[in-house]
Amino acid sequence: MRGLVVLATLACFASAQHQALIDYLERRLLAIEDRISLWQEQTARYASELRELKQQMVAQLESLDKEKESLRGSLDSVGTRVDRVERELDYLETQNGAQPCVDVDDKLIEQQVTVVMEKQKTKYFKLSDCSDMISNIKAMKILKRVGGQKGVWSKDSSSSSSSTDDGKVYIFNGTDGNTVHEFSSLQDFARSPGLSQSKALKLPSSWRGTGHVIYNHHAYYIHQAEEITVNKYDLTDNSVTDVAVFPVQDHVPVYGLNTETVMDLAVDEEGLWAIYATQQNERHISLAKMDTSSLDIEQMWDTNCPRENAEAAFVICGTLYVVYNTMQPGRSRVQCVFDVNDMVTTEDAPLVYFPKRYGAHSSLKYNPKEQLLYAWDDGYQILYKLSMKKKLEI
Repeated sequence: MRGLVVLATLACFASAQHQALIDYLERRLLAIEDRISLWQEQTARYASELRELKQQMVAQLESLDKEKESLRGSLDSVGTRVDRVERELDYLETQNGAQPCVDVDDKLIEQQVTVVMEKQKTKYFKLSDCSDMISNIKAMKILKRVGGQKGVWSKDSSSSSSSTDDGKVYIFNGTDGNTVHEFSSLQDFARSPGLSQSKALKLPSSWRGTGHVIYNHHAYYIHQAEEITVNKYDLTDNSVTDVAVFPVQDHVPVYGLNTETVMDLAVDEEGLWAIYATQQNERHISLAKMDTSSLDIEQMWDTNCPRENAEAAFVICGTLYVVYNTMQPGRSRVQCVFDVNDMVTTEDAPLVYFPKRYGAHSSLKYNPKEQLLYAWDDGYQILYKLSMKKKLEI
């Protein structure tokens, strides 16, 4: 009997312990469920807040994009107005009649300058009846990329053929050297893997900068030592036919953005031109007409075109076109013109923009027979087809 009581007591005790364990587990499960519910609540709230934040950020970004476009439009408008004001200021400066930048000590050079000054007393006499001026860039062709970042390439500007696929192509690679690379045609140059396929012409003296031209089977190149000389080299018999000291002292780089070029030679319908700058008039670019046979200076002009931010220039029908850019290369533009016959002013000329490409032009060489510009842009050789219109008498 006592055993039965003990067993009953133990059974009751075990049942009580079992119930206590179940109650404890239920309480723990309820606590866990409460925590899970709280976590889900917080997660839903955080997700909602993130969605609201995302919507706010999207709205702000859209607003910033609109403000950016508005600011860009305002900057473009301001830039155009600033360009116009600068052109007007440059035009006003031309009314003061700046004196020629000539101050030399050498006796022979003084005699040459005296002759030039006498010629300046009369209006420049044109060698041709050309009256064209640039209207815009009609088309462009990126031919290839060869050589260094800077250089010069062109064809003989006096070639009788008007086809861009005929006539030899000449390359001055870099900003100094003594080698000119010759290709038999534009097609051969375009197909060549590099300059190794060219005919290398060794010049008797080194050239400097990117101011060289090919004209009437001769290479006219700039040599810089104690003085600046223009060298005339016959490409048919590989000989120097003439060397002339340019009768101006204290040269400075002609373009603010291409400091390696102390003088730039150009060819147009009227012959050979020299674009240069001096310390006496270091803010602006000067222009001289040269005789292609003797390399004598026929006449000189001080232009109203600033050197600052200039990258290159070319001459068409006696009109100098100066191309400008920025220190961080952007879109090149013709922003200043100077006509030796007073038929075109900067205000009359259109503000011509070049298509944005790689960097800045290190050289622009005009071919009057083809009405093409041969451009060197960050190692790329580019052709610009020009659209022309007639000058108007002032």
